Amino acid sequence: MTSVREMPLLQDGPPPGGFPPVRCARRIPIKGSNAAAIFLVAFSCGMYQVDQGNRIRRAFNAARRAILPMLQAEKMKGKLIHQVYKLDTTREGVEEEARIMKDVPGWKVGESVYNSGRWMTPATGELRPDVRRFQDSATMRSM
Repeated sequence: MTSVREMPLLQDGPPPGGFPPVRCARRIPIKGSNAAAIFLVAFSCGMYQVDQGNRIRRAFNAARRAILPMLQAEKMKGKLIHQVYKLDTTREGVEEEARIMKDVPGWKVGESVYNSGRWMTPATGELRPDVRRFQDSATMRSM
């Protein structure tokens, strides 16, 4: 062989039976959770938080309902003290106090009964004595 031109012509062709088909579709493998699972987890976490908030709110409301009679009594006491103060500062109030308290020895008309000038500890006692009495009577019945 002296030159390339003298070589036999060989051309590449397909293998016997042809080439395998070419995959041209986009087939991305699924990795991780699907959207429904993520939504379900997020929804469950949110509902848990809502439930915890409802429990705290219910506890606060129960405490508020428990002290409501005392709050109402304080409000009524404030109104009563305001009315008494208003009555004490008027002339008619002083005259009525003198008429009502005329038989009390050592009573000074127009003097404040709340400001004695010395510290007095607040009175403590049972707020609901009827509850204890009811529980004691229930235990006595069961014996």
